[in-house]
Amino acid sequence: MRPKPLLVIAAGGTGGHMFPAQALAEVMLRKGWRVKLTTDARGARYTAGFPHTVEIEEVSSATFARGGALAKLAVPFRILGGVMSTMMRFRKDRPEVVVGFGGYPSIPSVGAAWLMKLPRMIHEQNGVLGRVNEKFAPRVDAVACGTWPTELPKGIEGAHTGNPVRGAVLERAGAAYISPGDYPMSILVIGGSQGARILSDTVPGAIAALPEGLLRNIRVSHQARDEDGERVSAFYAEAGINADVQPFFHDVPTRMSEAQLVISRSGASSVADISVIGRPSILIPFAAATGDHQTANARGLVDAGGAILIPESQLTKESMTQQISNILTNPEGALQMARAALSVGKPEATQELVALVEMLASKEE
Repeated sequence: MRPKPLLVIAAGGTGGHMFPAQALAEVMLRKGWRVKLTTDARGARYTAGFPHTVEIEEVSSATFARGGALAKLAVPFRILGGVMSTMMRFRKDRPEVVVGFGGYPSIPSVGAAWLMKLPRMIHEQNGVLGRVNEKFAPRVDAVACGTWPTELPKGIEGAHTGNPVRGAVLERAGAAYISPGDYPMSILVIGGSQGARILSDTVPGAIAALPEGLLRNIRVSHQARDEDGERVSAFYAEAGINADVQPFFHDVPTRMSEAQLVISRSGASSVADISVIGRPSILIPFAAATGDHQTANARGLVDAGGAILIPESQLTKESMTQQISNILTNPEGALQMARAALSVGKPEATQELVALVEMLASKEE
């Protein structure tokens, strides 16, 4: 009997890389493929949600972004070692297709696939290519783009697949939106893995400054870093605001579907979740993001009228209070924002990515 085809997914150690990778893995397993994920120790922290039949393999890679001079000198050798050992594994168990989702831990598998001329593709979540995907874009068979338009190197064509979302998000795709009113309302505050502190510094005070008639109906789910959680919880408690503060919410899709408003960074996965579920949002792009890609990520939602963008340089307690109030005191406007968000969502993104994988596999046969 012919063995099941093998898909190797390579992804770096952030939720932005790992969540779309998980979505693709879920569907390919259902289609009868074997799936192997290659990542690093950071990425392994995000693998709890992956189906248990996915083989997780930590690979040797490195980044120039961290460590001292000696560590940086060792980076090329660590990467080369990772590529060579991956090529040896691929010779023993040859993948039909290799898909890279970006980040330095994706280099060994995508690099090995390139050297061995295996069918390969990359998926870029953001509106600006990450450093690793930028290097591989001319060396793969397809470039899938989660955000459109994506800035691509000259001569490279991208396929707009959208950003795959996890099954838990798809289950709530287009969930009915309850417009703001004189009853309990929920605000979800999510910051992503980087740069969440500014939300912890400004959002609690902004909510506390809302008019009493509005504030008495509000409950908050606020994702804050470990080092910020205690002070954020204490602030909400002192202000008499019903708030659940945690470093990470494992049920973001549920909380988002129940929210009247989402306040978030504009990481690619967050933007995809917001648009697939369909919720009004206030987006604060992470100013230090490479190539200002979070502003590019937000563009589609903002242009459609589904989100309000506040640049970090203009974020104050007062500006946030004003925008929260504008949305929660305008039920019809909030409903229009929810519909606008849905209009740019791509719940079919995973299926489009699957179609690309299957196309590459068929060319190999």
